[in-house]
Amino acid sequence: MGSALETLCGQAFGAGQVSMLGVYLQRSWIILAVAALLMVPFYVFAEPLLLAIGQDPAVAREAARFALYILPGALSFAVNFPTAKFLQSQSKVIVPVWICVGSLCFHVALSYLLVTVLGWGSPGAAVAYNLSLWAIALGQSAYIIGWCKDGWRGWSMAAFNDMWAFVRLSLESAVMICLEIWYLSTITVLTGNLQDAQIAVDSLGVCMNINGWENMIFIGINAAISVRVSNELGAGRPRAAMHAVIVIIAESLLIGLLCMALVLIFRDNFAIIYTTDLELQHAVSKIAGLLGLTMVLNSVQPVVSGVAVGGGWQGLVAYINLGCYYVLGLPLGYLLGYKFNYGVGGIWAGMLCGIALQTLILLFIVWRTDWNAELR
Repeated sequence: MGSALETLCGQAFGAGQVSMLGVYLQRSWIILAVAALLMVPFYVFAEPLLLAIGQDPAVAREAARFALYILPGALSFAVNFPTAKFLQSQSKVIVPVWICVGSLCFHVALSYLLVTVLGWGSPGAAVAYNLSLWAIALGQSAYIIGWCKDGWRGWSMAAFNDMWAFVRLSLESAVMICLEIWYLSTITVLTGNLQDAQIAVDSLGVCMNINGWENMIFIGINAAISVRVSNELGAGRPRAAMHAVIVIIAESLLIGLLCMALVLIFRDNFAIIYTTDLELQHAVSKIAGLLGLTMVLNSVQPVVSGVAVGGGWQGLVAYINLGCYYVLGLPLGYLLGYKFNYGVGGIWAGMLCGIALQTLILLFIVWRTDWNAELR
């Protein structure tokens, strides 16, 4: 839901309407705070919900326990995401970077103390996670209120005006992004129903963590292209927006191909980072090829999604995601994984087909878009 702010603040800043940024920020805080409270039951009742969809009882129990532990951190996102989008839309990223670096150091030290030294295990990891997230959220908020006087003009009742239009764009943004995140998360849920669930989930978890390293790069690129497109459209420079899109897609694809090459070269060794179990290392190496393909697709997909956010196309992309992911990808993954007995590799391969189709459709839309018409 926070990416609605990314669109509106980016275009307002490009158009020189800087005074509106603080109003949009407050409006987003209100909407996201309500949304966060509505999501609390999903954390509280995670175990019966997971059991209801056939998840392994041991996996469901541990997942639900940890979900409850990290609930305070989840609530911080209602503050964290809007403040980040507010600053990114103005290319004010240096101070937030230092806030995140400080929070990361704090998180590592606290995690080591609570998990390793005191032996608190999962509860200790959750405490460190919660405190670190709130440190980022409050640090960014303090920076905005104290030092961003051009965009922040104080608390305003105007935040409650035109609420429905903002809610609608927020919901479209939420549907667009949630369909993507849930789609990838569903791989883990489906894998948890395989015969050897423990080794399957563990091997997938290792691969997803490796993939997460690459995702950190492209989450940043996603934000950068979104800001660039929204700023250029707000300023009335559509050609500059299109040029930026082409350059960043090409650069991102090269990074993705490099990541895939590294994974394939070290496919028998990269699991050592996470485990000494030889059986698990072998299971990871068997699906390393799929990880490499995922890295290539994930180098382009976040860029075109960022273009969609910058242009305010969230509603259109939500429909595309629904068709590609849930009409094609999930059923295909289920068939390959369960009916044709390819296991976690089949589930993952089927879902990759959905990501590939979605990426191709979005590339076609970006190519065919009349960027001059986007200004009207």
